Amino acid sequence: MALKERKPLGLVFFPAFDWAISPTHPEREERLLFTRDQVIEEGLLDLPQIREYKPCMASLADMERVHIGVPDVASLIKAAHRVSAGGAITAAEAVFKRETEKSFALVRPPGHHAMRVVHGTRGFCTINIEAVMVEYLRHKYGLRRVAIVDTDVHHGDGTQDIYYHDPDTLFISFHQDGRTLYPGSGFPNETGSPGALLSTMNIPLPPGTTDEGMHMVLDELVLPVLADFRPDMIINSAGQDNHYSDPLANMAVTAQGYARLAEKLNADVAVLEGGYSIEDALPYVNVGIILAMAGLDYSRVLEPDLDRAPVQSASTTATIQKLIKEWRETWTVRERMKSDALARAGDFWNRERDIYYDDSQILERQRETVHYCKRCNGLLTISTKSAGNRSVEKSAFAVILGQDSCPVCRERGKDALIHAKRAGIHQHYFLQDRREDSLERI
Repeated sequence: MALKERKPLGLVFFPAFDWAISPTHPEREERLLFTRDQVIEEGLLDLPQIREYKPCMASLADMERVHIGVPDVASLIKAAHRVSAGGAITAAEAVFKRETEKSFALVRPPGHHAMRVVHGTRGFCTINIEAVMVEYLRHKYGLRRVAIVDTDVHHGDGTQDIYYHDPDTLFISFHQDGRTLYPGSGFPNETGSPGALLSTMNIPLPPGTTDEGMHMVLDELVLPVLADFRPDMIINSAGQDNHYSDPLANMAVTAQGYARLAEKLNADVAVLEGGYSIEDALPYVNVGIILAMAGLDYSRVLEPDLDRAPVQSASTTATIQKLIKEWRETWTVRERMKSDALARAGDFWNRERDIYYDDSQILERQRETVHYCKRCNGLLTISTKSAGNRSVEKSAFAVILGQDSCPVCRERGKDALIHAKRAGIHQHYFLQDRREDSLERI
């Protein structure tokens, strides 16, 4: 019997020459230029196992399918954001059209700190490019169950926020402990709201975690959980700032560790997130990931200064083993925990929080309310207000209706919006209707 021919790996590059937070900022175009030089030098684009694609430009509707911008998305973004999100869409389209086996979008600006509501830029992110890609696929192809595995050293708090109430999206993030690193979140007790309990899994790792610790988490927890969840598609938010040379974090992963992760995780689409060791890490890490995702030998991809990579301490190993044990025990009783949480919540679940936009110097105060329903997944309302050193006060009220929203919830949501507007407390009012694929400004 003839072996099935493997399709190539799709690659999308977009360095965003005309977008920068500042000329010397760690998140700058050289992050991708050094990688592309290395890829060309190694002749990877000449291999039949690798096919390069040019990014498309995501539409405003693609972004508003995910985000509620205050006052609007258009005023908060640049063309680079549309191309970065479009690059992720291009990568995923190649997989869905069966032109490629897998795809890797090496694009910037990054996105995993951008939440559902957007007042500005935080953590270098304004638009969540993975979420825009996922919701595009759901809209166009009917994709349902998705797993997003975030391997950036920083907690993917924006992606978590967008999918915190979605039982069909499993979000797993393993990252440096939030007590020691921005954004200060991503703890094991952040597990999703009652209707989507344990569809969010956070594994905060101690500083100094090496390949050994990362692969313990992958082998003993993440891969078994993915097998249980059985997603239709796996997305890797492929941050590379866990590398031992990264200037913004304190982890100790190598290019070989990343390549083996890519091989084991077997994601359908990887999307570049962080990684700021521009010369010492990114060219090696990205080449390793590309080779692994293409099914090629990556064993010779080694950093010249590999001998300075730290060894994992016994205490770090013990902490990681304890985290894995606790999460495995929790995962086995997830259905009972979800049922108990829904019973305690009753008709409503509320969350109030302050969200700081470090790049825009804005502080947002937000209140979310999930309205539960026995006929559908209910509806979500959000009240938000922000102010900062460089901005006037902005406020908004939004109603989000899901794809499966029943007639009762649809009327209830519209009534809530009318009532809020009559009260006149906010400046902007939005109805995001997933079934109609629309964001209406009331």
